[in-house]
Amino acid sequence: MTTIYDWEAALLAFNTRDYAGAIDRLTRILQAQPGHTDAREYLARAYYLRAALKPAEEQARTILAADPTNEYITLLLARVLERQSRHEEAAGVRRVLVALTGDERHGAAHRAMA
Repeated sequence: MTTIYDWEAALLAFNTRDYAGAIDRLTRILQAQPGHTDAREYLARAYYLRAALKPAEEQARTILAADPTNEYITLLLARVLERQSRHEEAAGVRRVLVALTGDERHGAAHRAMA
C-alpha cells in the first residue's frame, strides 16, 4: 500500500533531481497502483533524464496506449527515439504530435521530416 507521503517523497526526489530515488519511489507506487498515470508520466521523465531510454520508451508507450492524445508524452517519445538515432520512427511520432497540437514547429526542425 502506498500513501500520499510516498507520492510526495517521489515528487521531492524528482524535483531535487534525485532521479534514481524518484524511479525507485515511482516504481513502488506503480506496483501498488498501476493506473496512477501521473506517477507513470514522472517515471517516464525520470528515466529519460537518466538517459535510460529503453525504460523511458516503454513507459511512454504504456501511457500513449491508454491516452493517445497526451501531447507531452508524445513529445517525450519522439525525443527518446531521436536520442536512440531512430529518426524514422521519431518522425512518425512527430507527425502525430503536429496533428495533435496543430503546431508545425514540432516537425519542421526534425531531420527525418525535412
